[in-house]
Amino acid sequence: MPRKRKRYRTISKRKLTELKPFLDDLVEKIEVPEYIDSDPVQFMHAFEEKNDREIAGFFAAVMAWGRRDIVNAKVEDLLNRMNHQPTEFILNYTEKDAPKFEGFKHRTFKPVDMHWLTKTLQSILLKFGNFEAFWAFCDDQAIRENRDLISVFNEQFFTFHPEMPVRVHKHISNPEKNSSAKRLYMYLRWVIRKNSPVDPGTMSFMGPEKLKIPLDVHVARQARKLGLLSRKQNDWKSVLELTKRLQFLDPDDPAKYDYALFGIGVLGSDIPEELIINQRVE
Repeated sequence: MPRKRKRYRTISKRKLTELKPFLDDLVEKIEVPEYIDSDPVQFMHAFEEKNDREIAGFFAAVMAWGRRDIVNAKVEDLLNRMNHQPTEFILNYTEKDAPKFEGFKHRTFKPVDMHWLTKTLQSILLKFGNFEAFWAFCDDQAIRENRDLISVFNEQFFTFHPEMPVRVHKHISNPEKNSSAKRLYMYLRWVIRKNSPVDPGTMSFMGPEKLKIPLDVHVARQARKLGLLSRKQNDWKSVLELTKRLQFLDPDDPAKYDYALFGIGVLGSDIPEELIINQRVE
């Protein structure tokens, strides 16, 4: 029989209550306007029109892979190719415009990916009128079918162009394949959370209480140290486990703790010794 993977110790509800002031304080310190300038969320703040903000943010989120300064430079490059008018560019896009993506590269993103993502967004805008209406359609279906929103979004996103190369599919996560869907839940955090100095909160089709934590390696590592996550894998099951504990801390806005865990992992905030549940985390 295969050996069962070791799990990390988890925090008790009493200790979780003691942890809350520390995490709340971190959120207050990190979720400030100054955060915007170094983060891909800046591209939502760069526009005034709703569709422009949400389309630019979508590209910024799905491309948020690797160092933030490099991601920001690549998103800026992409928007330059769209003349910084993403909605107009997408609505008027034809095969003749495909050369505008020539030479574009970021991680596994290539011109062919940007071409098909653009064509799909065009189909969505033409059918639904705006990006939020498509998300709302997916959310309604997810509720009816008792599935996760991102899984339905993935499924519906790829119905518009069946001829799309298979390689493009990897850029849109699917929790039903045990993906953490980190980038798309980060996008939803941006567009759903209201009254935030960072997250623009442009959509209202769902409430922030339904958000899942955007799980990356930094957030997961700190969550394990704090006893918020027992699993070793950074997958969908881990997203659900961590989100459930964060919902205990704030059932109305669990995703805000993304700022706290990110702050510990990337910005170097120290964890008081008495709050550490697992000293050795891989």
